[in-house]
Amino acid sequence: MTTHINKLGYIFSKDCECDDILKNTLAKTKDEVVSELIKSGLRGRGGAGFPIGLKWKFTASQPEEVKYIICNADEGEPGTFKDREILTQVPKKVLRGMALCAYVTGAKKGFIYLRGEYKYLVPHLQKNIDEFHEDMKKFNIDLNVEIFLGSGAYVCGEETALIESMEGKRGEPRNKPPYPNQFGYLGKPTVVNNVETLASTMIVFRLGADVYNNLGTKDQQGSKLFSISGDSPKEGVHEIELGMSVADFVNEFGDGDTKAVQVGGVSGFCVPRKNFNKEIIGEGNTTGGSTMIFNSSRSMYNVLHNFLDFFAEESCGQCTPCRVGCQQLLKGIEAVKAGEKSPKYLDQLIKLSKTMQITSKCGLGQSVTNSFTSIVNNFREEMIY
Repeated sequence: MTTHINKLGYIFSKDCECDDILKNTLAKTKDEVVSELIKSGLRGRGGAGFPIGLKWKFTASQPEEVKYIICNADEGEPGTFKDREILTQVPKKVLRGMALCAYVTGAKKGFIYLRGEYKYLVPHLQKNIDEFHEDMKKFNIDLNVEIFLGSGAYVCGEETALIESMEGKRGEPRNKPPYPNQFGYLGKPTVVNNVETLASTMIVFRLGADVYNNLGTKDQQGSKLFSISGDSPKEGVHEIELGMSVADFVNEFGDGDTKAVQVGGVSGFCVPRKNFNKEIIGEGNTTGGSTMIFNSSRSMYNVLHNFLDFFAEESCGQCTPCRVGCQQLLKGIEAVKAGEKSPKYLDQLIKLSKTMQITSKCGLGQSVTNSFTSIVNNFREEMIY
């Protein structure tokens, strides 16, 4: 398979085209739109990877008259900055994606849940939202969109914690089921989609479901934006067709001395040099888009310590496995490094992280084991000496 690197240009193509795409798509029935999305294979681009067509279909099938759409722009994963670029450069694509979702589901009210650190984008986004309201009159789309500003909590990237914070409550994940498409914002059916996901719906209907489905791999279709940082001469946001091997990725974006690639942000997996040919970018790991490159000058102990420090700080504290587990993992690697604990204690910490994966309430605690086990198992000597 030929992987096109940063040559697709779909997401950041001319924003003015999306009105024509929306017009042509609205000529289809709601069922036809959903079928096209399902056929395309488009999955959520925020991390969970749930099929978008099914999410919209489930919400549309709910009998309630009041429904909501929320664009999740709470981009808090360390090393991720792609949604910021989309909202800065092509906000129309996101808003048109919301309009299409409103057409399918019957929602009349939409929100852009914007990360608190992106407050400076509010005037820019509000201008585009005002234009959107005027433009949608010619399409007979009655969707009122507002900006809701978050407060910088990482856990609010989880859709139910996001909804809780919008309702004026502490940002903590809800028990599921029920899911937001059944019981979401203010108890009504709600679609929560990531910024890139909504923009990608415009790409699906620009190319057609068959063409989009042929991009990528059997399990992950399409292209994806990756936020590339670390020891790379090409740091920034790059659009890559899914299915690229880590080896090809390193050849393109590394500095010639790459020893590890963290795929999927701090909640993803650390791929060591020996596995570059075995691992695929965007398949078998989270799809958030944060990709960090580390060369031989980097201490993987320091990398893991930074990750655990982040998790311990951002844990909402609602469930014990995550609240206590993050603290214990951090203290544990410090104790091993200082010689206060035997190197074998790392195996106990791995068991703890796997317990957290099973028992934590949301993705924060569940994903800690990904980076922890992959770094400890592949760079154990750096945890000790």
